[in-house]
Amino acid sequence: MTTPTTSPAPVPAQERRPAPTRGDRRTAIVDNLLDSLEDLVVRHRALAGDPAQVELHAELIAAEVAHALSVTRSALHRHPPLRKAG
Repeated sequence: MTTPTTSPAPVPAQERRPAPTRGDRRTAIVDNLLDSLEDLVVRHRALAGDPAQVELHAELIAAEVAHALSVTRSALHRHPPLRKAG
């Protein structure tokens, strides 16, 4: 007596997600900036308190904001908005 052979269940094809649009990319870039700034606020509120280091603390915050803006500006330049014809 032979055992009937069964084929394995078919593996479902991996779903393809549509490629993100330029608007999706720009929205993600801005979301990253906002998340970065929110994290910066949380970090620096936790460090605040030593009056002797207020100036150093302000410089550190300014440098981190400048960096976040630079990263965002660079990313937005790589994904410029589409101009309307007309």
